[in-house]
Amino acid sequence: MVTENKSKIESHAKHLASAWENGEGVQPLTAVDPDLTIDEAYYVQLQTIQESVEGGRKITGKKIGLTSKAMQDMLGVGEPDYGHLTDDMKVSNRGEIPANKVLQPKVEGELAFILKDDLVGPDVTSLDVLQATDVVVPALEIVDSRIKDWKITLPDTIADNASSGLYLLGDNPKKVTDIDLKQIGMAVYKNDQLQNTGVGAAALGDPAKCVAWLANKLAKYDITLKAGEVILSGALSAAIEAEPGDHFYAKFAELGEVSVTFTE
Repeated sequence: MVTENKSKIESHAKHLASAWENGEGVQPLTAVDPDLTIDEAYYVQLQTIQESVEGGRKITGKKIGLTSKAMQDMLGVGEPDYGHLTDDMKVSNRGEIPANKVLQPKVEGELAFILKDDLVGPDVTSLDVLQATDVVVPALEIVDSRIKDWKITLPDTIADNASSGLYLLGDNPKKVTDIDLKQIGMAVYKNDQLQNTGVGAAALGDPAKCVAWLANKLAKYDITLKAGEVILSGALSAAIEAEPGDHFYAKFAELGEVSVTFTE
């Protein structure tokens, strides 16, 4: 971490942490610190994760966000972002999420890569990703924001662990050699009503390309993707708002179904 910014980074991490302490979203970091840079935002994220690990949590993987052109255009950026996954974020397939475990949840359907080998940037290719992948499974990511009303800019969401909340994985893993990642179709339902559809190619044209981008981006911060980690490769369609009582499920061609219920 950049030494001269250490106190600033720690202060911003505490600001975000106060959202959970108070049970409601906080003011955007960019309102508190209009000069917050992308690099500094990633260091805020790393500070938060470091504190989480020191508190007993384990890193289980990473998530990639902003993989669609629509989302990139909305935030005025030209590349994705990423966040960390920890063991307390995982929900069982067909499980329940109580209201006190989320602030402003939205649900996304995507493909998850489970690695069998490390991926070390900065020169990772999509082919390297496929060779390092054990299996691919369907996933639901519950994105959440500690920023009130989702009033986020790019530095805000990066600092907030790329708006990571929770995640759950399907029960039907497939080898990458047995499926066409770009062509896998997905349909997401909320309370038995179809909300949206997507296809693998919606994530930067190829979900494996997203994972390669991540491995190369992480090299800048001396972070390696590890064997056994779960990599959420990016939403295949728009995020859907969730309220207590809502039931979500996503159906993936060849990969089966993944579902979750939000409770009071």
